[in-house]
Amino acid sequence: MLKAILQERTPSNVADLMTELPPSEQLIVFQHLPSKAAIKTFPYLPSSTQERLLKSISPENAARILNAMSPDDRTRLLEKLPEPSSQAVLQLLTPAERAVAVSLFEYPENSVGRLMTPDYISVRKHWSVQQALDYIRLHGQDSETLNYVYVVDEQETLIDDIGIRQLLLASITDHVFDLIDRQFVALQDTDDQEAAVVAFKREDRTALPVVDRQGKLVGIVTVDDVLDVAEEEATEDIHKIGGMEALDEPYMEISLRRMVRKRAGWLVVLFLGEMLTATAMGFFEREIARAVVLALFIPLIISSGGNSGSQASTLVIRALALGEVTLSDWWKVMRREIFSGLALGSVLGSIGFLRITLWSAFSDLYGPHWFWVALTVACALAGVVLWGTLAGSMLPFVLRRLGFDPAASSAPFVATLVDVTGLVIYFSIAAVLLSGSLLR
Repeated sequence: MLKAILQERTPSNVADLMTELPPSEQLIVFQHLPSKAAIKTFPYLPSSTQERLLKSISPENAARILNAMSPDDRTRLLEKLPEPSSQAVLQLLTPAERAVAVSLFEYPENSVGRLMTPDYISVRKHWSVQQALDYIRLHGQDSETLNYVYVVDEQETLIDDIGIRQLLLASITDHVFDLIDRQFVALQDTDDQEAAVVAFKREDRTALPVVDRQGKLVGIVTVDDVLDVAEEEATEDIHKIGGMEALDEPYMEISLRRMVRKRAGWLVVLFLGEMLTATAMGFFEREIARAVVLALFIPLIISSGGNSGSQASTLVIRALALGEVTLSDWWKVMRREIFSGLALGSVLGSIGFLRITLWSAFSDLYGPHWFWVALTVACALAGVVLWGTLAGSMLPFVLRRLGFDPAASSAPFVATLVDVTGLVIYFSIAAVLLSGSLLR
């Protein structure tokens, strides 16, 4: 019964089903899959599930699955495994597959070389179209994709790539060199993986060739691997914006100890930063004692500044990630955020002033000097929101210039920074506007 149900599902659907089950039941489902279905399903599973299954099934079945995996999927698995487990996986491979796996794993971490597969079709420029098609029919089953055919010379230097559609529609008596125009886009094997994401987005391709420094074709990268990278990069940025280290495992599978460790670091830093808020309030202790009403608006002031800073930081981080702005655009961004901060601060300041004014018409909560209190709060809101907007928008540029990830200027970090400086702005404005009344 179970086999019949599984046979009706695609490999990706079976993998989704398995991830929703307890580990013991995952093994049962996997063992009921036919051999070919198990091989096709395995790459869709999370790395933690893959590792667990490899330890549970027989070495013979594990070897069959690992040797049948595409090199890029196998490299991704090796990256996720701890050192002892990765070495055990390598020992299960045939000598030929082990050589491929080791060659790909020698590329730097997060490089295009780790993404690529050496399974592609290359032809010579002097071949006829008929020869090229015969070669594709003979060796095409070993290729990761047949959307593109790569033209190389005797030294395996990449000359061009040809779409399979172009090759199929050409006359069989034509030669390959009649179809090339040498206008191709290739990735460097040592490029960062983010460069591959940008290239695929720009070129709208399903596969791109990878060359070494001498221009020799060494592999191809397909769009499915690039989508995985884009998802991982986006997840990492979101975690950093939230004020924590990026999780390298699914939320429900990461151990509690590791999750606490990844979250505690930033929380401690932010807590120490917030302690400066208490220091700032202590500096203005006399002002608070003489005008207790000022303390009522401290949460309002600092939260407004933190929120505006978080907004600006998030917008700029995303714009930098998408390439909408570069480091040289910092002045343009600052100019826009100055006007944005003034407008937003004016809106919030007006609301704050109106709220105190209306409340004072029915209550003596703010005392006889309510007008000056309202004006102080309004001006402080305008100033703090402007400062928060500027700080939030400029900090990502500073971090990028210093070589750090702009996402590290997370919303909580910006909020903490603006909390401390917002108090200084608030009480400085209060000292000026209320010096002749509440702060005599």
